[in-house]
Amino acid sequence: IVGNSTWQIMKAKKLLKVEYEKEGKIESSADHDAIFSELMNGTKVTVHRKDGDVDAAFAGAAKIIKGEYQCPFLPHNPLEPMNFFAHVREDGVELVGPTQTPQAARQAVSKLVNIPQEKITLEITRLGGGFGRRLKFDYVVEAAELSSIIKKPVKVIWSREDDMMGGSYRPAVRYRFEAALDASGNMIGYKLRGVGINAGNSTRQDNFPSGAVPNLLIESANHESPITTGAWRAPTTNFLAFAEQTFLDEVAEAAGKDPVQFRLELLDKARKTPVGKISYDIERFDNVIRQVAEKSGWGKKKGVSQGFSVYFSHASYVGQVCEVAMKDGKPEVQKIYAVSDCGQVINSSGALQQVMGAIVDGYGHAMFGKLSFTGGMAEQNNFNTYRLIRMKEIPEIEASFVDNGKDPTGLGEPALPPTGGAVANAIYKATKQRLKKQPFIEEPLFAEG
Repeated sequence: IVGNSTWQIMKAKKLLKVEYEKEGKIESSADHDAIFSELMNGTKVTVHRKDGDVDAAFAGAAKIIKGEYQCPFLPHNPLEPMNFFAHVREDGVELVGPTQTPQAARQAVSKLVNIPQEKITLEITRLGGGFGRRLKFDYVVEAAELSSIIKKPVKVIWSREDDMMGGSYRPAVRYRFEAALDASGNMIGYKLRGVGINAGNSTRQDNFPSGAVPNLLIESANHESPITTGAWRAPTTNFLAFAEQTFLDEVAEAAGKDPVQFRLELLDKARKTPVGKISYDIERFDNVIRQVAEKSGWGKKKGVSQGFSVYFSHASYVGQVCEVAMKDGKPEVQKIYAVSDCGQVINSSGALQQVMGAIVDGYGHAMFGKLSFTGGMAEQNNFNTYRLIRMKEIPEIEASFVDNGKDPTGLGEPALPPTGGAVANAIYKATKQRLKKQPFIEEPLFAEG
């Protein structure tokens, strides 16, 4: 539909009656639950890492802990829906709009309209929110195609419903963890199986605690779905960190150890008796743990329940402590401390905003975010059915940085992964109820009445 104003086009669109024909397998959320179970209990897996003798470690264990964790698909929901301007002429193409991949978008348009790239200009505007969605350039090509057809300049504007139902979603994933403890509470065995829908390898096999456990098995299985998926802020680690960090808290409790001390002991084992490849810097990891424990007054406060989480991802280290208090019988997140090691901080204000924004994003989506499907279509298509965190629900955030002078890495993603685990571990301290599925708001703990 083309017209002279957005409102005119939106009204015209509502008059359309479109009939679709099915092509291939049409999947619903109920199908995905069955797929997850089949993959989790099946034998068709890819082994990414195997250290020591895992079977013997579990056979001789004094105690075995198991846990399963699951997350749904998520849309990106940038404040500004997909849009782009294109003017395709015989002598060149003018493109203007928000994109995270200008070169790839330019190449795709060149191929579509058969005009050399050197005759195509692309001007990037303020992004309006990306989070991985604007890595794809379908909406750029759409604008160029329309302009080439009607022989006029075109500005494509998606509605919120277009954006949520025609989006590129975060893959849905389920994890199963198992840990074997000896009689002294040492973790002698560790297993992780990650299964996902369009997730590829849903693990990070060389990340912590790999290298700190003598007997370890990490494997994955994947289902290829016609549902369109892509990168979503902190790919893979955005949920893996939550699952791992809540599970490690459960293991620490079974071992009779403080959660912070338990992780420090694991790092010390990786330092003194490393097993296989280690992708993380042990000293930097250790340092952010100690700093965030000190700054938050870990274990010394009354009136609040504290939860800890730490994660290395996307080349940076972030430790977090969440504080929860009970209000009207429900746990309420009051404050989150974060210590980040991203090397030398270049822009202190920008770094602070990145960490705070990532924490709000991580907490909000862990608590509320969910996209489900019926007959291949998203059931949530606007913010009246898809819940986002609200301003009044944002906790106090105290963020600080390790000043070590090392080469700078990045902060757009690393502060998000630890947040869900810190929140869930604090809620457990307050309620003795483990949260293993996102969004948390659907758990009985948060039920009304």
